[in-house]
Amino acid sequence: MIGLADRLGGSGRLALIGGGEFSFGETAEADLLWTGVTAPGPVGFLPTASGSADYGAHFASYLKEGRGREVGTIPVYRARDARREKNLTRLGECSGVYIGGGIGDELVEVLAGSPALEALEEAMRSGTTVVAIAAAAQAAGVWMRGLSGRDQLPGFGWLRETAIEANFLPTHDHRLRQLLVKPSVRYGLGLPAGSCFMISADGVEMHGPAFVLEDTEADLKVLNQTGTADRE
Repeated sequence: MIGLADRLGGSGRLALIGGGEFSFGETAEADLLWTGVTAPGPVGFLPTASGSADYGAHFASYLKEGRGREVGTIPVYRARDARREKNLTRLGECSGVYIGGGIGDELVEVLAGSPALEALEEAMRSGTTVVAIAAAAQAAGVWMRGLSGRDQLPGFGWLRETAIEANFLPTHDHRLRQLLVKPSVRYGLGLPAGSCFMISADGVEMHGPAFVLEDTEADLKVLNQTGTADRE
């Protein structure tokens, strides 16, 4: 079934949120899930997908007020930022890293193959909770849908053999089915807005519904709280 990539074995967690506006309370329960298991310490915010410094500031206020967590933006906007030693050090110092939503293509272009991506993966192996929402969650798969909705591009491969569709509607699963034809994709994971799929070496924890496809012609299935599938 869906699992973390072998290279991410360790004590950390990956939490994928399907989307939603935190300012309207749409991710409140999802954020309660991942913050509840994240060790004390600073949370880093990566604005790479959106390019917005304001996003990080608003998120910091939200998480401080709602969960009492301190959040600092780690300014990785361009490829050169993903090589800066100061940013790499900060990634390693965080108990949690939240990758904000935006344009997944931009996120992958900046981070793929970079020292910052290596630092994120090392942090996860060492116990950090890495959170990705919306387009950033899609980038955690081995393949992802591009901005146009027609093109696909390689993701970070944090979930083995899995492609992810965020803001998923089970009545409109054609984009997820299209990703299943890509090399090395065995599972399609659909995450509606507000849902959270959190995985570690110890198993899966979830808030809200999540869906899985195992073939382009297969029936859509519902993931239960153990991360196994039931028929929709």
